[in-house]
Amino acid sequence: MIIHTSLAASQRRQERAAPEDWEETFRHMVLFDLAADMELGLFLSYYRNFAIPSIAATLHANGEIQQRPMKRSYDTAIVIYELIASGLDSDRGREMIALLNRAHRNVPGSKDDFLYVLLTLLVVPIRWTQHHGWRQATSAELAAASSFFTELGARMNIVEIPATYAEAEQFFDRYEATHVAPSAEGQQLMDATVQVFQSRLPRPLRPFASHIISVMLDDERLVEALGLPRPSWVSSALMTRGLAIRNAIRRRRPLGHKPHFTPGKAGSSLYPGGYSLGQIGPVDVPQPQTASHELS
Repeated sequence: MIIHTSLAASQRRQERAAPEDWEETFRHMVLFDLAADMELGLFLSYYRNFAIPSIAATLHANGEIQQRPMKRSYDTAIVIYELIASGLDSDRGREMIALLNRAHRNVPGSKDDFLYVLLTLLVVPIRWTQHHGWRQATSAELAAASSFFTELGARMNIVEIPATYAEAEQFFDRYEATHVAPSAEGQQLMDATVQVFQSRLPRPLRPFASHIISVMLDDERLVEALGLPRPSWVSSALMTRGLAIRNAIRRRRPLGHKPHFTPGKAGSSLYPGGYSLGQIGPVDVPQPQTASHELS
């Protein structure tokens, strides 16, 4: 009988985890066990904001995404991964939270808009993983993820955050049902950002970047709102088959011991030699009057 090595090891660690260790549980989920799928889900959560006209209008008026789409996309991911890898109350975590609060100061939007943006980071990656990952997130991981974003939201003065993952999903679905719609601003933001995803694809697939995003979103409302091409059943079937093969292989391999993200290091053309925290974030947001930490 073949034992699924990764699955068995993951189950053993889950059994040892305590509820109060939610930050470490979520960290291991994102940086080790489900790293590739959580990263894809975070990319999709970023695009999803463009399908909300009120949020898209604010992002478009800021101009950062149109002018520096690569930097905005990578920096957004780096902030989230820094918080997860270093911890919300670490020195690095506190600096990233301070950056988020500076960047969002005086940004227009309803409390539900801000809550939705926060919950895209929780709900979208987990839903992708539940549908397409090599294993589903466990109840302990769902609780840990919810605790992480509840604590992050509290530090950003976001109110009425759902207490559980199930409640977060309910808010998320209600909000999208009444707010997702096409807008010129949202489609322009999407057009500017496609190149970021394109740069991460193998060269032969780059012309199909928009189609691939449509397949991954798997939601006609979003595809229409973002001005993306409708996916064909062939492309959807190919993705499903490809992921099934990948997952079958992944289950039989040992769990990796190298984290998916290391603070201060980034394997990208934007920061080929690593980065300091002072380099992260919009270029026109004032930096605090302290020396930035050099990252190793």
